[in-house]
Amino acid sequence: MTGADGAGGALLVVGDVITDVVARHHGPLAPGTDTAAAVRTVPGGAGANVACWAALRAGTEVRFLGRVGTDTAAWHERQLMAAGVRPLLVVDPRAPTGTVICLVDAGASAERTFLTDSGASLRLDTDDWSPALLDGVTRLHLSGYLFFSEPCRALVSVAVESARARGVPVSVDPASTGFLAELGVDRFLSLAEGVDVLLPSRDEARLLTGLPGTADAAATLSRHFPLVVVKQGEAGALVARSGAVRARVPAKAATPVDTTGAGDAFTGAFLAALLAGEGPEEAAAEGCRAGARAVERVGGRPHTPVAAAPGTPDVKA
Repeated sequence: MTGADGAGGALLVVGDVITDVVARHHGPLAPGTDTAAAVRTVPGGAGANVACWAALRAGTEVRFLGRVGTDTAAWHERQLMAAGVRPLLVVDPRAPTGTVICLVDAGASAERTFLTDSGASLRLDTDDWSPALLDGVTRLHLSGYLFFSEPCRALVSVAVESARARGVPVSVDPASTGFLAELGVDRFLSLAEGVDVLLPSRDEARLLTGLPGTADAAATLSRHFPLVVVKQGEAGALVARSGAVRARVPAKAATPVDTTGAGDAFTGAFLAALLAGEGPEEAAAEGCRAGARAVERVGGRPHTPVAAAPGTPDVKA
């Protein structure tokens, strides 16, 4: 096993795996009647998306721990394997796989709104964790959605404790301003104590600090976390350490089709680059390139076509 501070070893991602139903609509939604839309069903989930984007980098071993229902477990496993990810899926006998309805404005912004049924994904708990999951792992990434249910919060605590005991750095993507606001900023920051890398969006960074300026928010957060990388979409990314912004990384030009998963793409590519031994600024540039690729296609993952199994919904990669 390579040391936690060096290149090599595996990335373990723990988080949500979801079935995304993406509806790209032209024009405003029409309450009480029909709105024309192009609808596709694709694999998703912030945690699983991060793992798939990280696995694109040659030589990066990526493992993913998540919880699914019996309804689509086999299909999700095949999708992860096709993306080069080693799936460590827990099949929940009582809850279906989570589903998210993604309403995407097909205009120039391709902005999206989520309707989320977390299903089995937020039922991960301490029984699903073992320190042995970190064997051969040099980085652990936790999806922020794990902070939004009690069983998952318990898993977060034991996973971070296990990682710290082995000297494995831990990263977290806060994931959702709506859920963050509901959980409470102070509670999130307390739960995230001991995390080495925080990867918020600009809205999440502002919410976590109460500051209107993204750079100020990034700098403030970096007094609590050793490394903070704020994702700003078309404005690129900010890299902050020790109370100051150390780098401003420009975005890559892209023509948005669907912005779902762009932040996950950034995070996956960023972590893979760190795993390969690149510095935070170079890794952020890799993240911006992946984010640009992500917004130019429908769904939150790289293109990995896998045929739907008989008896499953018409799910396309």
